[in-house]
Amino acid sequence: MTVAAAKKPSNGKPGPKHNIEAMRQAYYRRIAERHMAPLWTVMSSIITPEPAPRCVPVIWHFNDVKSLVMESGRLITAEEAKRRVLILENPAMHGESRATDTLYAGIQMILPGEVAPAHLHAASAVRFVLDGEGAYTAVEGEKAFMSPGDFVITANWAAHDHGNPSDKPMLWLDVLDVPTVNFFATSFAEDFDEPVQATRRQDGDSLSFYGSGVLPDGTSAEELNMNRTPVINYTYARTRPIVERLLHAGDIDKSHGARVRYANPVNGGPVLPTMGAALAMLPKGFCGEPYRSTDGTIFVCAEGEGATHLEDHVLAWGANDVFVVPPWKRYFHTAAKQSVLFSISDRPAQEALGLWREGK
Repeated sequence: MTVAAAKKPSNGKPGPKHNIEAMRQAYYRRIAERHMAPLWTVMSSIITPEPAPRCVPVIWHFNDVKSLVMESGRLITAEEAKRRVLILENPAMHGESRATDTLYAGIQMILPGEVAPAHLHAASAVRFVLDGEGAYTAVEGEKAFMSPGDFVITANWAAHDHGNPSDKPMLWLDVLDVPTVNFFATSFAEDFDEPVQATRRQDGDSLSFYGSGVLPDGTSAEELNMNRTPVINYTYARTRPIVERLLHAGDIDKSHGARVRYANPVNGGPVLPTMGAALAMLPKGFCGEPYRSTDGTIFVCAEGEGATHLEDHVLAWGANDVFVVPPWKRYFHTAAKQSVLFSISDRPAQEALGLWREGK
């Protein structure tokens, strides 16, 4: 090769092949000093042909979880902890307080006589009651006493506290949109001066006022805050018979079983703008058709026994077990006996952004 051939061409095009890589690396170092980077080196990893979630399939068996949560009661008080919760961490994201890429989950316990003090925050939260009877969540002036299978809503900015006047511990699953809120860097929180907020409504008032096919006369859309449900507690005693009726009527989805979606009774939309939930009954011997969607989903077995099959994983579940199905992973359920599955995901947020997709 001649000396002339080794020189950089005057037209700005790359020189000989053996010089190109060194020239590129020098160029990358110069632009990095100015906080820039070449798209062409990362395009395939940031604009993927299919979803590439970080979270992986995982299951937490309630028998293991309960004993560990109960042990925490001997180590820290509710007053010290504010919320005595064991975070359910996805194995692929240790230390990030995430069950899925966008949702936080944890198991909370409140012992007899304890109060988890009142506060509010920008994140929305839901509770699915696992074990115990007689504890309550107070939300914006209504004290809702809880039972296993109840689905309790604490919308963003809603003042709430928990208490347990019963003689038994209560445990429930918390799911919050904290990772989504923190992605937008919009987290705020405020503690109250008093540990318990004043209540002005009876247990079940919100469900009676807004979830019974009637509305208080004179209620306006502005008063109801249309983007979130006015109902605080969707009780299992009321919802389970509905999925059972669907099952007996033969209204069974081939993938999901006899399923209902928890809805805002005012407009039929999701209960929260960032999270949506469903309850499904699977008949004994059910073997669902494969399904996938872009919303990473947290499931809870409310009753029964079965398994969820995901490509190379089989998650065998029983009562109160919690498990995760990552986005766009094909899965199907089987039921060894009649079973009920609760599920919650970020589907409403994806739908609002025009991103949600499903497939077989």
